[in-house]
Amino acid sequence: MLFTEPTFLFLFLPVLLALYFITFSRSHGSYGNWLLLVASVLFYAKGGRGFTWLMLGSIAFNYWMAIAIAGRQASARPRHAAVLLGFTVAVNLLVLGVFKYANFFADNLNGLLVVLHTRPLVMPRVLLPIGISFFTFHAISYVVDVYRGDATAQKSPVHAALYLLLFPQLIAGPIIRYRDIADQLARRLVTADDFAYGVRRFVIGLAKKVLIANVVAGPADQIFGLPSTELDPARAWLGVVCYTLQIYFDFSGYSDMAIGLGRMFGFRFPENFRWPYIADTVQGFWRRWHMSLSTWFRDYLYVPLGGNRLSPTRLYVNLVTVFFLCGLWHGASWNFVIWGLFHGLFLVVERLGLADLVTRLWKPLRHAYVLVVVMVGWVFFRSDTLPGAIAFLRATAGARAATAGIYTPGWYLTPDVWMMKATGAPVSAEPLLRATEAALAR
Repeated sequence: MLFTEPTFLFLFLPVLLALYFITFSRSHGSYGNWLLLVASVLFYAKGGRGFTWLMLGSIAFNYWMAIAIAGRQASARPRHAAVLLGFTVAVNLLVLGVFKYANFFADNLNGLLVVLHTRPLVMPRVLLPIGISFFTFHAISYVVDVYRGDATAQKSPVHAALYLLLFPQLIAGPIIRYRDIADQLARRLVTADDFAYGVRRFVIGLAKKVLIANVVAGPADQIFGLPSTELDPARAWLGVVCYTLQIYFDFSGYSDMAIGLGRMFGFRFPENFRWPYIADTVQGFWRRWHMSLSTWFRDYLYVPLGGNRLSPTRLYVNLVTVFFLCGLWHGASWNFVIWGLFHGLFLVVERLGLADLVTRLWKPLRHAYVLVVVMVGWVFFRSDTLPGAIAFLRATAGARAATAGIYTPGWYLTPDVWMMKATGAPVSAEPLLRATEAALAR
């Protein structure tokens, strides 16, 4: 079920809110978590169907393993706790690997076997459970925090299950640390101001998704679907610009809706986007883009690998490794891997001195540098194949001649697309516009 579906907007959410506040008023919230847990299971089952049992089994596994890890730590057996942690993380990653990457690895292995003139591997296509990437990262952060002593193992199976399966953040994040909402699971209060804020935030996110992202997705999909022979610089750049707006308003819109929904039920989720397109370095972009994911990789992968404490060479290798895995986390495709490596490379180059050079530039040029880097990366992220991404980039550079095609670039720019582009660009850079206005006022 998606937040934009009529079933969610006009049936699921209103009924759940009514039942939730009736429950709170009659029982002081003692059954609120039960109600939210049942609702979250139903929400997931609507789209996950048979995978619901897999998710519930995973919840039970992580619940018991967290308690076991905490017990070993309390009894001064840290080595046993470390072994249990390693086993738990491995099982979570194995489940993610089987369902998300089995087809990817099988296809690449078969490509190699064809080159070696060996019979390809035959295996059934593995379906992908919705939300498994976010769910896995929640589960891993929970058990790791319990092992580190940053969180207390949850004894209540309802509270533990609700943390892992809470429906607002289940599909598209943000990635929430258990320690950040542990107290809220046990006790929370929904004021009229909180509820009103949640409604406003949800409506803003819904508008981002439906009115902007979905509209500019039309020309983006059409242009990225063109044969390479029909791509010219004008069409290619139009497609990139539309997709740049689409992906931001899609991702940030879902995050806004999740944060708003959480606030309606008394939860305070972390911010996930902070106008990333106004950044003036790629490092700054990643401090503003999908912040819950960036900090997750920092705290649970980059820092354990040594963080900034190692030699420059090891530090750069770790950065590239983190962004290789960040790309792979987004999707089982070499295009996602290249997208991650592309950003990792720029982070390394900026640390080698490019960032110092960029910061000396005129401010609009700094922003232009980041936007060009990000939009080139989006071509890999959006294209279906690596040859398709390369052909698209060649078209943006004017390196290939194109046939006239059926439609001119102006054909894609319908009035609604013009309106949403004119609306989306300023909204995505609102702080930059405010700073410009303040400078002009002075």
